[in-house]
Amino acid sequence: MLSLRIAARFLRRNPVQSGLIAAGIAVGIGVQVFLGSLITSLQQNLVDETVGSSPQVTVVAAAEGDPVDLTPTMWDALSRDDRVTTAVPVRRFSAIYRRKAESVPLQVVGGDLGALDTIYDISKRVVAGRARLSGDAVIVGKDFAKANGLAPGDAATLVLPDGRVAGRTVTAVADFGAAAANETLAFVPAGFAGDVLDLGDGQYTAVEMQVSDVFQSTAVADALRADPAFAGTKVTEWQSQNRDLLTALQSQSSSSYTIQAFVLIAVALGIASTLAISAVQKTRQIGILKAMGMHDSRAGRIFLWQAALLGVTGAAVGVGVGLALIVLFSRLASTFTITPQWSFVAVSFAVGVLVALLSSLIPSRRTSRLDPIEVIQSG
Repeated sequence: MLSLRIAARFLRRNPVQSGLIAAGIAVGIGVQVFLGSLITSLQQNLVDETVGSSPQVTVVAAAEGDPVDLTPTMWDALSRDDRVTTAVPVRRFSAIYRRKAESVPLQVVGGDLGALDTIYDISKRVVAGRARLSGDAVIVGKDFAKANGLAPGDAATLVLPDGRVAGRTVTAVADFGAAAANETLAFVPAGFAGDVLDLGDGQYTAVEMQVSDVFQSTAVADALRADPAFAGTKVTEWQSQNRDLLTALQSQSSSSYTIQAFVLIAVALGIASTLAISAVQKTRQIGILKAMGMHDSRAGRIFLWQAALLGVTGAAVGVGVGLALIVLFSRLASTFTITPQWSFVAVSFAVGVLVALLSSLIPSRRTSRLDPIEVIQSG
């Protein structure tokens, strides 16, 4: 295409100017790719650390202290909702760990280890001993174990809610991922917890769930509240109980979008101004081409092609720069890894090219309106 060949020649005639424009696009897109992936990965890491290994939707009895009668109808309702990835019935109670004259409060969760693993990932978090919940077993957090001198195989005396004393054996010490949990959380077999709370088969203190998208927890909770199978229960979800965390996540996103918007504006202004100067510099050449018979639309497309070439080149280099920054940051910050968001990378590349094309509209329209006679007469 003639317009494309002329655009490429114009770019080659001014390599420094062309290189600066492409570099400006590359820096803008590189920053956008890096910043977008950083914020997204940071949010995902924060969500995983706070709610990734904890219940995101919880069903309890409407009256405090009453058990939840887990019926087949409830199970059917949960299995029909594809957003619910796991549902675990648990029996929770408070106990006191007694060690000589010292007493330490514990939040005890009773359940099946395999089911509990789908939420709390206990088996993979074990730092000492072997995960087992049968017989007189109890699994405790690492900070609790350290503070009280406990290790796998040690006996632990618990004072139950009704005042009874029960002896348990520590089978494993785990890192639950949060200081509060490591200090106060313990897991016991479901049968033992049922005896402590005097619950029958099919009765639990709560049904804890996780969902495929943590930010869909509100919609899932609303659906359960509206389902007749859950009449007489109370449904809570993590977003309503973590307003500060949500505000922090939203603030991160807002700041990221604001920075990216200003970066794109700066890139657009730089491209537009440089192409406008180029259009002025090439006025005589364009006038001669139009005098030789080049149509206005084809003359205008010269600068569109220039912008396209610069946009594609700059955006491609920018994506490479952004990915290089991600790799470098991930290696330097070993405690936090940035995961490239490939859909965002693709969008960033497309935005870079689009911004370049839009920035060429003014010089392109100006060029297409040139009167070749006036240009030639003016010298």
